[in-house]
Amino acid sequence: MSAPKNNIMENNTNNLSSDLVVGLDIGTTKIAAIVGRKNEHGKIEIMGIGKTESLGVNRGVVVNIEQTVASIKTAIAMAADKANVDIGEVIVGIAGQHIKSMQHRGMITRQSLDDEVSQKDVDQLIDNMHRLVMNPGEEVIHVIPQEYIIDNESGIKNPIGHAGIRLEGNFHIITGQVSAVKNIFKCVTRAGLEIVDLHLEPLASADAVLSDEEKEAGVVLVDIGGGTTDVAVFYDGIIRHTAVIPFGGNIITEDIKEGCSIIKTQAEQLKVRFGSALAQENQENEIISIPGLSGRPPKEVSVKLLAQIIQARMEEILEFVLFEIKSSGYERKLSAGIVVTGGGSMLKHLQQLVMLSTGMDCRIGTPNRNLASADNELKNPLYATGVGLVMKGIEKYEKDAKRGLNFNKPEVLVDAKEENSKKDSKKITNHSNKKIGSFFDTLITRAKDWMSDDIE
Repeated sequence: MSAPKNNIMENNTNNLSSDLVVGLDIGTTKIAAIVGRKNEHGKIEIMGIGKTESLGVNRGVVVNIEQTVASIKTAIAMAADKANVDIGEVIVGIAGQHIKSMQHRGMITRQSLDDEVSQKDVDQLIDNMHRLVMNPGEEVIHVIPQEYIIDNESGIKNPIGHAGIRLEGNFHIITGQVSAVKNIFKCVTRAGLEIVDLHLEPLASADAVLSDEEKEAGVVLVDIGGGTTDVAVFYDGIIRHTAVIPFGGNIITEDIKEGCSIIKTQAEQLKVRFGSALAQENQENEIISIPGLSGRPPKEVSVKLLAQIIQARMEEILEFVLFEIKSSGYERKLSAGIVVTGGGSMLKHLQQLVMLSTGMDCRIGTPNRNLASADNELKNPLYATGVGLVMKGIEKYEKDAKRGLNFNKPEVLVDAKEENSKKDSKKITNHSNKKIGSFFDTLITRAKDWMSDDIE
């Protein structure tokens, strides 16, 4: 999906701010596509957003290929239309109940004490972590360095340039099911798109809603999605613990459906419009009238009863969150408290409930802190992951440029209204470096082989 170059692009080949990135968030309740780029001031400028209902995903895992493909196509078409671009490549997030994490220490013995530790040594140590023996069907997705140790000297964040024979590292390792990754590739490929890179969704959300100061002081990110709740603990600027809780906003909707004896659509509308996470904030005499089914009389639901149902389930989810915080070992070091994001964080009085249940400070995280100009639509925790994926994609382009890798720039044409005589439309196609330099690149290549096998 290439577009011919013009003078604008030729005069701007060294400006990273012209790189457009498309983040694709494939969630349980919604699929969102966000087109963005970094402007000259270092802020993220969002060009277009497409959001549609996710019909083929359950708890972050694809369960119906055709429905997921249709939803992806709809979201991409909406984003492309709003941004007036042609989308061919995307940065995709991965999440779900199959994601697990663990801590591991690796070591290599260097040949010479005279030579300084190089990037090659660090890469070799990280590559060794990717070769860990996992359970059948599982693969290492992310290897995140915690600290390095050189000849028993610990607490080293960047070992390059140090002298020593034995180089060790403590790593936070995230694993996932190969089949889940394969299904994501099938859906995106059948939607006519190419995956440039994959990123763990909680890490993308953290980039969008957390400040560097919060990560340094110690903070817990709680991303409440439709099918799962992701937990990520940061301390001293490094991610220390991750977990996936198999409950999210959908189970609250199911509770309302059963507790109030109504259909699922009505339960979701009640949760969004009148739902509260604290029953004590609602009056006994507040009543909602719901239209009856097939000519039956309207049904009345107490707002306080609705809040009691929601609060009971949210307290259960927060118990799991508190358990993961304690398991991380950083419970007493999290000065910045908890940041809640995701669609589930939009419940009224959730911030107060979190503080009451955990005894920790809390705020609701929105992704507008890094944006050039956030309209009301973007001031929504629902888009935290999508904006974070755009930021991850921009970060990848910049790192590739600094390393001198040969990747193609997006090719930008001027607006069709100004150039009707030359072209009929404006197109943008993102091109990324194809050099295999990380596990995700390897995973992408492997998934393409899987796709070829399926076709054959």
